[in-house]
Amino acid sequence: MIPPIVKNEPFTEARLKTVNEVADLLRVSRMTVYRMIKTGEMPAVRVGRSYRLRSEDVDTYLMERYTEAG
Repeated sequence: MIPPIVKNEPFTEARLKTVNEVADLLRVSRMTVYRMIKTGEMPAVRVGRSYRLRSEDVDTYLMERYTEAG
């Protein structure tokens, strides 16, 4: 597995989202988000027994996969 690239922005200034929030935003199941974290597609921070994802990382994920139709 390739380690995710983490930017030098301090995590104290990052806007963090829960797995549920990201799943709702992407309109996928929570298990899909957990799979993306496990495969390294989506970087995440482990807080206790749960994960938090930076809003910036979710935006980057979406921008990298954006395609124009036509």
